[in-house]
Amino acid sequence: MKKGQNFICFIILGLLVLSSGFVVASENDNIYANYPELEEINRQIEENKNKIENLKKAAEEYSQKADEYKKQAVSLQNQLAILDNQILKIELDIKTLQLQVDKAMLEIKAMDYQIDRGESEINSHRENLVEYIKVIDKNDRRSYLEILILNNSFAEFFSQLNYLESLQNNIKQTVDRLKFLKQALEVQKADKERQKKELESYKEQLKVRETKLKDELAIKEILLLETKSSEIKFQNLLVELKQKQNEIDSDILNLQEQAKEKIKRLRSGSDEPRSTLLDWPLPPPHVITAYFRDPEYPFRNIFEHPGIDLRAKQGTPIKAPAPGYVARSRDAGMGYSYIILIHDNGISTLYGHVSAIYVKEDTYVNYGDIIGLTGGMPGTRGAGPLTTGPHLHFEVRLNGIPVNPLEYLP
Repeated sequence: MKKGQNFICFIILGLLVLSSGFVVASENDNIYANYPELEEINRQIEENKNKIENLKKAAEEYSQKADEYKKQAVSLQNQLAILDNQILKIELDIKTLQLQVDKAMLEIKAMDYQIDRGESEINSHRENLVEYIKVIDKNDRRSYLEILILNNSFAEFFSQLNYLESLQNNIKQTVDRLKFLKQALEVQKADKERQKKELESYKEQLKVRETKLKDELAIKEILLLETKSSEIKFQNLLVELKQKQNEIDSDILNLQEQAKEKIKRLRSGSDEPRSTLLDWPLPPPHVITAYFRDPEYPFRNIFEHPGIDLRAKQGTPIKAPAPGYVARSRDAGMGYSYIILIHDNGISTLYGHVSAIYVKEDTYVNYGDIIGLTGGMPGTRGAGPLTTGPHLHFEVRLNGIPVNPLEYLP
């Protein structure tokens, strides 16, 4: 009787372990289903997705309105309408990015939850696997004759043999399950790292858009201040801006040609290798607040933005991004001050809104030399009219024609 009881207990233990294996194997399609906490997190994520989509649609409408105004005749009223629509769009962009930050944090929370659950399940199945192996090992030590003697009939003998075979098969299922869970965990952990990087990216974009909003509001305020809501003053300001831009364009073309021989002569005594590879003119981080030919540039209906704007504290040192000839160092007092360097192979660079100039025209600078200080704060030296705030305007030109600086930077 005692032997029969032992066998029954053995069968019950095996069935419990076996049933655990079958339940696990049936959940392959969704290994984290039926967890209320996770379902609530996923509900919030889905809710944020819908809000983000709606905000993006609304922002696009304001962007289209701004584009429509840009196609119309240039006027003060028109320019203010462009700024108003771009401000509304940026405000929606900021709300969108805030939601994307929240969504990313929820996704990371969900991943942490899934990883914890997965690790718990792995530990549980490892323990079950140990029990399987103990049972198999215990019975593997017995010969078929011993098993036959211990059982009361041939039926019990074959039943136990079949059961042991089922246990061995179930070990394979459990091992396969463990492999699946480990692979799923590796994917989750990789996704979590990717999501963390995405979260940091959203946070940085959020900072940029918040700065952009301040810039647009500052432009509107300065525009109203400079024109005093007068259309005549606005048109005079436009003429001044266009003249300055045309003067720079013409200046660079002429200087590029004149500088060729001077560069050769100045470089003849230098051992520094020739190179047109440019480095960043400012130390990191390199936060771009306006891009080359930026569609959000507020005066795009007047002229394209010919460079990039780099966010920088007032008075940040500007370094020469490559060896070059100082073709212009224009100190305009309270107006727009800038520096132009001519490099090899038709490359030239321009640095605008500078608050201080440390180089003289008709001289040569080496890579890394400090050529001046950044500016851009409204009402300060070198900033010029309609500046948005402290930054460096940086241009790269090829044979006098503006090109995207990002294509020449590391």
